Amino acid sequence: MKDKLKIDIVSDVVCPWCTIGYKRLEKAISELGIQDQVEIEWQPFELNPNMPVEGQDLTEHIEEKYGSSLEQQKDSQQHMADAGAELGFTFDYFDKFKMVNTFENHILLEYAHKFGKQTELKMRLMTAFFSERKDVSDRSILKQALLDVGLNAEEGLALLDNKEAREEVKSKELYWQQMGVSSVPTIVFNRKSAVTGAQPVDVFKSVLQELLEAS
Repeated sequence: MKDKLKIDIVSDVVCPWCTIGYKRLEKAISELGIQDQVEIEWQPFELNPNMPVEGQDLTEHIEEKYGSSLEQQKDSQQHMADAGAELGFTFDYFDKFKMVNTFENHILLEYAHKFGKQTELKMRLMTAFFSERKDVSDRSILKQALLDVGLNAEEGLALLDNKEAREEVKSKELYWQQMGVSSVPTIVFNRKSAVTGAQPVDVFKSVLQELLEAS
């Protein structure tokens, strides 16, 4: 029995290119028919660790952080919407779109991992944020996401105020930062090699084939 190829995806729930990158990776895995030969684990990264509780208007946030004009932002959003549509994912950018704090999302993703539901919860949260206009920093939204993927909402939500659960996410974030991860998605294979960004499906396919042949 060959060991599975371990894929760590360092990402944030509110990162559009993380969604696109994962959907392309998923497509590559599916087209190669290697679903049973890979194991995916999501690792925490906060794009905006200092984002206040009330969040920030997206247009203002992107302008402040990257210096992008409204026109550039609209172009970029259209580009993401098109890339998402090709992969069956909807990006619904609207006028009052807010960037929010995602720390508690990462606590719940660690919880979901214990039950083999991490990818399911990650996609549920990304869909809530990008496709359904939901605030994923709101605990009632987080509760519903847990229920939607069949997890124990009471148990999951209790971890949000748990000191150890919070420390675990912080130490994992620090670990990946110390490994040199500064932009997401960063997709790490067997903790040895990595690709960054939402690479095309063909790139993921060739990387996967090469790694599986080498093993």
